[in-house]
Amino acid sequence: MNQAQSAQYIDELWDKSIIPSLIEYIKIPNKSPQFDPHWQANGHMEAAIKLMSDWCKANAADNMTMEVIRLENKTPIILIEIAGNSDDSILLYGHLDKQPEMSGWDADLDPWKPVLRGDKLYGRGSADDGYAIYASLAAIKSLHQQHIPHARCVILIEASEESGSPDLPFYVNALEDRIGKPSLVICLDSGCGNYEQLWLTTSLRGLASGVLHIDVLKQGVHSGAGSGIAPSCFRILRQCLNRIENEITGDIILQDLQVRIPENREQQAEQAARVLGNAVFTDLPFQAEVKPESNSVAELILRRTWKAALSVIGCEGLPSIQNAGNVTIPSLAVKLSLRLPPTCDPNKAVKALKESLEKNPPYHAHIRFETKEASAGWNAPLEQAWLVNAAQQASQAYFGKHAVYMGEGGTIPFMGMLGKKFPEAQFIITGLLGPGSNAHGPNEFLHIPTGKKLTACVAQIIADHYENKKAG
Repeated sequence: MNQAQSAQYIDELWDKSIIPSLIEYIKIPNKSPQFDPHWQANGHMEAAIKLMSDWCKANAADNMTMEVIRLENKTPIILIEIAGNSDDSILLYGHLDKQPEMSGWDADLDPWKPVLRGDKLYGRGSADDGYAIYASLAAIKSLHQQHIPHARCVILIEASEESGSPDLPFYVNALEDRIGKPSLVICLDSGCGNYEQLWLTTSLRGLASGVLHIDVLKQGVHSGAGSGIAPSCFRILRQCLNRIENEITGDIILQDLQVRIPENREQQAEQAARVLGNAVFTDLPFQAEVKPESNSVAELILRRTWKAALSVIGCEGLPSIQNAGNVTIPSLAVKLSLRLPPTCDPNKAVKALKESLEKNPPYHAHIRFETKEASAGWNAPLEQAWLVNAAQQASQAYFGKHAVYMGEGGTIPFMGMLGKKFPEAQFIITGLLGPGSNAHGPNEFLHIPTGKKLTACVAQIIADHYENKKAG
């Protein structure tokens, strides 16, 4: 491969075609079904599907077929098949559904208003995960531009990932013959520790979430009459959460939510810590003087990638401060999100969580935990030598630095599913969710130069995959 020619081709395709289409994609509020139950009637998902499929038709690779597939009562998927020079298969994955708006965007930014500022494209879905279909097809087209052989490629873009991918298993089973048995899976929905080299994800945490309901009174009463007699919903909440989490350290204390961290993952965390240094926490928007949970960078990486962590992400029952009268609150509901270690059984975790929260309720309050999601994590199989070499050479060629391996704290349910279905496959999990990109939060952005280099790296790895199979 002429790497300079490949980089130039990809750069021009991003500038002339991909970025303009991503700008239009950002404008579409196609929130994932969990956040938009009326997604079919609202039509935003259909608009995103049409935008991307039209772009793919206009930029079709040689020997390519594309289909939008719709199973009944399921979000649609885009399936692209590109014939290759061998019967072996590569599966490339991404998604097009989005997280909700979230508050806190800068005054001149908006989740549905694309803003191109220097090397960054701001807007919801830019880095998570609108670019995936464009980068996947661009990588393959760059190989065709130089007549470089590759295996058969299948690009699968789903539309329910931000809801935990509930629809995806149905498509994977229904399309089993068309997907085949890939020997390499490439997922463009992960993170990068910086924008200076290729980052490869070795593990992903699972996720357990649900709503904890606490009911004490049938209705609110004057706090002068209720306080001191009726137990506080908030106090009961504190007691319940203390069953799950050490309130001082943040460590999860339930045994069913803990795993042994593999030695190679601890070593990779140490290596990543040497590359990133204090940027692991200084890149987060801490308020002045606020400290991270540990003084050890490697420990912080493990806490983010291999240890369970509890977050309270939503609350109902509390009035706004402006409307907060002196009332004893009768009921409280909070949404809990628990990131699970990669090898933790999510069903076992939610069972333990429910039992711990509901047993022996303080003051015999009515307590109920309603499970919303239980998604498995993923731990990558040992990387084969050819893949390690391919990743290192690609990173050196397009970034000028070596590749780095590190776990990610988020969840991609698709990876656990594929890991079980294709246990012999090798995995390249990477992405553009780097420092400040703030997926799921305000001011999300895509770092364009890294997007271009990542696309070139994917092309190089696809080419090296073919050569390795031919040699083997």
